[in-house]
Amino acid sequence: MKFSDGCLADVCASHRGSMELTESSAPSSCRELLCCLADCHRCLLRGSPPALSAAQVAELIFSGVCGQVPGGQVEKSADAVWEVTGFSLSLLGKICCWVSAQSLHGDSWAAILRLLLEHMDVMAQLVHHFRAEDQLISHLAAKTASECVFYLLSTSGTVSPAWQWTCVQAFSSSPPAPELDACLWSLTEVLKKLLRQSHPELLGELVATFDCSLTALCCKLLPADGTEVPVSGRWGTTVCLLLDLLEVLTMSGVTRGGGVPLRSQRIPGLHSAALLTIVSSRSEYFVKKRILLLLKRFLLQKLGDDWSLEGVLSTARERRGPSADGRALAQSVLKAVADNWLQSVQVEHAVFFGGARRRQQNEGLKPDGTLLRAVSLVLLKSVELHFQTAAAGVDSRMEVNSYLGSLWTFLRRCNASQVEVTHPCSWISLLFGEQDDDLMEAASAFLSIFLSYRQCSGLEDFSILEEACASGCNPHCHFVLLLQSLSFDHSILLDFLISSETCFLEYFVRYLKYLQADWLGFTAACGHRTVPLADSHGSEPGEGLRPGGSAPPLEESSLGVGLRIVEYDSSDESAEETPDPNKQSESPTTVMGDVSSELKTKPSSSVVQSDQECPTAAALLEQGACDTLCRVVSCLSELRAVVTRLQTKKLFPYNPSSLLKLLAHIENCHQRSPLALSQK
Repeated sequence: MKFSDGCLADVCASHRGSMELTESSAPSSCRELLCCLADCHRCLLRGSPPALSAAQVAELIFSGVCGQVPGGQVEKSADAVWEVTGFSLSLLGKICCWVSAQSLHGDSWAAILRLLLEHMDVMAQLVHHFRAEDQLISHLAAKTASECVFYLLSTSGTVSPAWQWTCVQAFSSSPPAPELDACLWSLTEVLKKLLRQSHPELLGELVATFDCSLTALCCKLLPADGTEVPVSGRWGTTVCLLLDLLEVLTMSGVTRGGGVPLRSQRIPGLHSAALLTIVSSRSEYFVKKRILLLLKRFLLQKLGDDWSLEGVLSTARERRGPSADGRALAQSVLKAVADNWLQSVQVEHAVFFGGARRRQQNEGLKPDGTLLRAVSLVLLKSVELHFQTAAAGVDSRMEVNSYLGSLWTFLRRCNASQVEVTHPCSWISLLFGEQDDDLMEAASAFLSIFLSYRQCSGLEDFSILEEACASGCNPHCHFVLLLQSLSFDHSILLDFLISSETCFLEYFVRYLKYLQADWLGFTAACGHRTVPLADSHGSEPGEGLRPGGSAPPLEESSLGVGLRIVEYDSSDESAEETPDPNKQSESPTTVMGDVSSELKTKPSSSVVQSDQECPTAAALLEQGACDTLCRVVSCLSELRAVVTRLQTKKLFPYNPSSLLKLLAHIENCHQRSPLALSQK
């Protein structure tokens, strides 16, 4: 908001003559000062100008921020000073926020802000509070300073010298302390605001200002090779604040376009080994978890997903592709896994809204699923990136088996499934079933790994699928298990296709292209796969399982009808569905057909068990497997029909023509298969 020269002159004249006006009516105690500030706050909430002049209000706020009574008297009560200081900081921050958003009428509040920032140097007082031992005052000061800095940047393009100097000094030399924490939080908040408001030039200039000092800070806080990781509580808090800042900095480097990112915008890649070292060290558990979540978002290219950046995120995703830093991180992860890094990663029990829970006797607590999913996705994406960028002709078979074998061993050690897993392909449903966005990312990564594996293996299709099942990366198994977890409900697939919250569309199209080229392998996966040995998602550990951790017989398991990723039937907003006579009253035995008896007599370690070099579809499938295959094809056919109907009515959010062609081709593959022809 701009001021006219006449308005500024009147305000400054009012400020110069305000002492005579306020000496007789100035508050004489912190209590009176608090009442005056409360009156100003009520006017602000109403959107009306304050009853006092701009100079008087500015002096009241400045006195409150300093913790002093305008008359110069010293308040003896520390609680009263604390209350006035906190209220003044909050009021100043709200004024800054509302003036920046131009949500206030008139120039009075903007004039107050201009007086405080340009004539009273309130920023020097704000950064002084950064080092306050009281965490609330320090945080309020950082929050208010961030609002003021953003206001100055957006109106005049200048950075407060006091704020800049304080932050640079803290980043360059300060040990973990309240001042450093406040500076980290404040800079993070300012950068987020600039990202939201799409100020790329200001963003780039600000990052460049702090590039050297932030690089020095990362070298100081993140351990070098052979350096022992600190375990103090203050260090952990500071590192978590640094991780938040690193996410914003990396995001700012992604959104800047074709420019070369600064060193401080590349920390996750440059210091990836140090970050992995912290995860395997004796540092606090919450620090390890935050690091893994940051690395996961970095590899998935989902930085800033929870910041409501909208247009910024869509722009960044348009430039989606593996970066040099992403490849460097992937190589660090794979090197660490080869050096038995997973054996040193500790996983605690899952926490709840009420905090952690002590384990009772004979009670099995679930491990921390968030951390397990993060570790798994970091490794899977690293393997995917490694093979995407590997030289042509590189044999990936041994590497895939080694990395995925290490992951399954890690998950078993952490008791991730609560039951014995005999078929590695079922890990994807067991581990990611409660988090659909992670599930789709994992399925997409597995598909990429398998396609790279298949391209360089030189084996025939059935031999490849056997090895893929042994490694847990058979895409046919994953897709059938996904549909089973959705109860073969095409409407949920439609939700995934329309939603932008997962990468399902990308995964679905890639898988359908592969499926039409390997229909026989898909039919084999329908007929010779094990059902995942797990309880329903979200249920208590061991519920529905036999004592001692053994799985129930297939006909007794509730898994026969599938595990829903989301319990749509329990939602109050779900529409009532008309019972389908073909789907209702189906027992698990009907769903899986006679596969249960086949599974009891055949090994379950692989999806494909072949006694012939080229088995026919009739030899691969019995009636139970035929039922599973028909349900999959029926689900895809229903999906094609509803997408076609929506496209005809111009209600589908994008052009699905290519997808519809793929779905139609899958139906043709089924109709031309020997099994379908034999049933006609």
